Amino acid sequence: MPKGIPNKRYTPELKRRAVEAVVKEGLSYKEAARIYEIDGHSRIQSWERIYLTEGPEGLAVERRGRHSTGRPKKLPEAVEENLLSEVQRLHAEVDYLKNLQALVLEDERRQHKKRR
Repeated sequence: MPKGIPNKRYTPELKRRAVEAVVKEGLSYKEAARIYEIDGHSRIQSWERIYLTEGPEGLAVERRGRHSTGRPKKLPEAVEENLLSEVQRLHAEVDYLKNLQALVLEDERRQHKKRR
C-alpha cells in the first residue's frame, strides 16, 4: 500500500445500500462496486455475508485489525473452587492407585518366591 494514502472508511448506510442493491436489485458485485465507488468487489461480498448472517445492524460494527486474544476470562469463584477440589481429589486417587499397584506387585513377588 502506498505511503500517505489512508484507508477508506465506508459508512454503514453506504454498505447497506450496496448490499441491498446486490441482493434485491440483482446487481453483480463489480457493478455495485463501480456504482458506489467501492475499492474491490470482494468487500461487498464480505458485507453481504455479514448482512445475511447478522442483519443490517451488523454492518455498523467496526471490524478492523486482529482479534484480541487477551487474557482468558476469569471463572466464577464457585466453579474455580470446585475445579481445584476435583483436581486435589484426582491427585489423591492417583497416589492411592500407585500405592495399591506397588502393594499388589510386592504381593505377587512374594507369592512367586514362595513357589520356588
